[in-house]
Amino acid sequence: MRYKYFKNAGVDVSALTVGTWGIGGANSAGVGWGEVDTKQSVAAIHAMLDNGINIIDTAPVYGEGHSEIVVGEALKGRRDKVLLATKFGTYINHFSGKSVRDCKYNSIEREVEESLTRLQTDYIDFYMMHWPDVNTPIEETMAALNMLKEKGKIRFIGMSNSPKELIMAAQKYAKIDVIQPPYSMVNQSHKELMQWAETQGISTMSYGSLGAGILTGAIRKCPEYDPKDMRLVFYPFFKEPEFSKIMELLKTLDKIAAEHNRPVAQVSINWSTQKSYVGTALTGVMSPEQANENCATFDWSLSEEEINLIDREIERLNIG
Repeated sequence: MRYKYFKNAGVDVSALTVGTWGIGGANSAGVGWGEVDTKQSVAAIHAMLDNGINIIDTAPVYGEGHSEIVVGEALKGRRDKVLLATKFGTYINHFSGKSVRDCKYNSIEREVEESLTRLQTDYIDFYMMHWPDVNTPIEETMAALNMLKEKGKIRFIGMSNSPKELIMAAQKYAKIDVIQPPYSMVNQSHKELMQWAETQGISTMSYGSLGAGILTGAIRKCPEYDPKDMRLVFYPFFKEPEFSKIMELLKTLDKIAAEHNRPVAQVSINWSTQKSYVGTALTGVMSPEQANENCATFDWSLSEEEINLIDREIERLNIG
């Protein structure tokens, strides 16, 4: 396993993180990732940990608590060996079915206790604001997080899906240890933010590392997902013209993968994690077999020439 040092947090973190959005299944509005098997999910998490992964990311909004419950089960007997990341400030309104953002002091106090219960732990390592809340001053949110640190409920503070200006504002009130933006070959929209964060000692947990599965090479025909499937709701990759452009990119990834006798997913993971400004890349995992395959990425590396070849192709196709 490859590890990177998170400067502000002062901890070593595996270059891959167990991403658990998918194992949350669907929410009360039916939006999500379809049916999930809890036993299989726990086995997949265990396989990741057995391969040297030392961090798991989850959130209360993933399956409206189900993901955190599964992670809590998977962590039994292993909690002291794992860095645990979860989030706050986003939930599904059961009346409207819409996402609500609430990062008020009192809400954070309530949410952390609910997460601790579901996760069956008494502390959280990385506690992150899931999305910005335009109705709550950032100093109020940071005050709540500082209070939780003082009480030992959380160790480090993070901000997900947040612009540079908001992160800079938050830094006036608290030490920001980590950010979590999307990043992959098919989405480099936050590259400059990540490079800036590196200069601040703020580490990056990048999500969408495999483009919701499209960068594994397993999908070669445009799938007909349910309209409520998160791959259609949240990501643009399974719609034209993006789908055809990514299929063209996969031809280059196929050649590199074949030269190394490795699966395409490992090419995609190496491309991300070999960047200095990527601290750890979140990858969803549904089975022990997927876990073993993804973790075997770190048995080898892409050459600079191969990375440049991929980058030129991304630019030519105008992807991400």
